[in-house]
Amino acid sequence: MTGVPSSVAADLAALAWQVEAGADEAIGEVPVNRFDAAEQPARPARAVAVAGRPKSGPKSAPEAAPGTAAAPPGGEGGATAAEADARMIAAGCADLAALRAAIEAFDGCPLKVASKSTVFADGNPAARVMIVGEAPGRDEDMAGLPFVGRSGRLLDRMFETIGLSRRAEAAEEAVYITNVLPWRPPENRDPAGAESAMMMPFLFRHIELKAPKVIVVMGNPAARTVLGTTTGITRLRGQWGDWHGVPVLPMLHPAYLLRNGIAKREAWADLLTLRVWLDENGG
Repeated sequence: MTGVPSSVAADLAALAWQVEAGADEAIGEVPVNRFDAAEQPARPARAVAVAGRPKSGPKSAPEAAPGTAAAPPGGEGGATAAEADARMIAAGCADLAALRAAIEAFDGCPLKVASKSTVFADGNPAARVMIVGEAPGRDEDMAGLPFVGRSGRLLDRMFETIGLSRRAEAAEEAVYITNVLPWRPPENRDPAGAESAMMMPFLFRHIELKAPKVIVVMGNPAARTVLGTTTGITRLRGQWGDWHGVPVLPMLHPAYLLRNGIAKREAWADLLTLRVWLDENGG
């Protein structure tokens, strides 16, 4: 939309999102401001732990060194040699460039062998919002970037409706996107527990180095890994969680929304919740 004012472009993006969600008819003589309707979302001043997580939050080992992780959700206990290597390597990364290089050189995960690309991240590293998905799909593996296929285009439209974009230069208007896994699982299946556990130290170090103000986890695998909960995403979405003091908002994955269009109304409510939190916390 070259030449179109940003406010108009944002309004058009919001209108396109609502039409795609099925809101193609205006009912009522007076427009309703849905941001006003979202003035009281479930958002504590400091995010509380989600169901399934102890009240102390995600730090099951408070004195753990950066880049280390507790036993994976649903794991059998006892780290493999590859997991131990991952923890040591991740902890030694001093910045995002070093972390990217370490992941690209890591050979402990079998998924790497069948993948074309290591998908590290996309967006503005200075962004307040960090989005965590589950794993690359075919399109992402080909491009070497997260969320670039059909679900990625929907994700972009979703966040554009609340004034956020991976292409934004200003930190307050930007998002930064990564995944639990940097390599594509065969046939785009969900990440296996062992695969997530192996790469968890890299993800956690990624979050530490990125230092976001708020994290959005998209879908079940991302929510399980970051929040350590077994609660399904359809029950978890919209409820604030916590990762080492960073608020975490679980949302439905765009791929799920493409299969279940009726769920877009829940996604819209969650987007408004995020927008209100950003507005109330300086952004």
